[in-house]
Amino acid sequence: MSKDDPLSLLDKESRDSIGRMFSGCQEVIGIEHIVSIMAGNRSHSGNNQIQAYIGLEPSGKAHLAYMILADTIRKMLQEGVNVIILLADWHAWVNDKFDRDMEKINLAADYLAEVFRALLGSPSEGDGAGEVRFLRASQMMDSGKYWERVLRCSKNMSLSRVRRTFSIMGRDEDSSDHDLAAFFYPALQSADIFELEIDIAFGGLDQRKAHMYMREVADKYGWTKATCIHTPMLSGLRGLGGRMESFDHKMSKSDPENAILLDDDQEAIRSKMRKAFLEVGNSLSPVFEIAQNIILTNRGSITVSPDPKYGEITDWNNLDNFIEAVSNGSIHPLDAKIGVADCLFEILLPVREHFLEKSGMLDEMNQLSG
Repeated sequence: MSKDDPLSLLDKESRDSIGRMFSGCQEVIGIEHIVSIMAGNRSHSGNNQIQAYIGLEPSGKAHLAYMILADTIRKMLQEGVNVIILLADWHAWVNDKFDRDMEKINLAADYLAEVFRALLGSPSEGDGAGEVRFLRASQMMDSGKYWERVLRCSKNMSLSRVRRTFSIMGRDEDSSDHDLAAFFYPALQSADIFELEIDIAFGGLDQRKAHMYMREVADKYGWTKATCIHTPMLSGLRGLGGRMESFDHKMSKSDPENAILLDDDQEAIRSKMRKAFLEVGNSLSPVFEIAQNIILTNRGSITVSPDPKYGEITDWNNLDNFIEAVSNGSIHPLDAKIGVADCLFEILLPVREHFLEKSGMLDEMNQLSG
């Protein structure tokens, strides 16, 4: 380890803790802040409790990529981090979700909280070490200090600078000249982080622009800069499309046939996976992304069960070997897809069981989402 590496300031136990927290992340920016806390300096809040946050719009049914976020949350909880899941209701309103019907947005927020309770196994809730908190953006917005932060986060930021962040809302840069509220979105997201005194801001890689905006604001005012961690993006089942930096290939709840929803039954998962892009000899397939980021992470191996006439049941605990077996014909592509589908159904069973007790909420969400 280089003496210029911030982690060199820490003992092995602290280094290992950070390694476990951030394992599986695609990118870590500004690790110096967390290193400073682990070395004995104050946390953002000053209470020596590391606080992490993710902001999520309540905007529809949850899909498979939420499992990657839940895995990251679980790792931080295990290391004593307090994790805030911000149910960003007013952000969803600004982003025109559910036609700006706040009653529907609130229902989606209730549903989203239950999704994470299911994914995390109903963790302890509170503001202590290793606990999770569900907070709505509307609960913060009564504070005059919050709106002061929003204005400060907006000051001296050009419209072109703000436009470059629009991908965080799933919009392109030219989409919102008619909508002034959209230009406040990155300022709202930055203000959330400062208001909540966050040490670790995290999300998918598509949130990078918002986090860099926040760090730019922090530099301007000398405010605490949260460490930012970004998880891998899952492609939609049809595979890559469009410009990579636009993330228009990502799995999205707005296109249920291009995504695995967390409450899909076994036949739905199988049906969707049969249509998923998988080209023999091409390692860039959503089937392989799911195998790596969901199945191997949560189950440890991929089980392939072909018709006995064509082969025996096999287990694969290495992605490269799995890809090679599909490429050289040892595994038929359809058998690989069905194997991944069935492993997914097994992994998602706790979510389905959780919502059996909340079938009314799920029915309402199905109606909202069409």
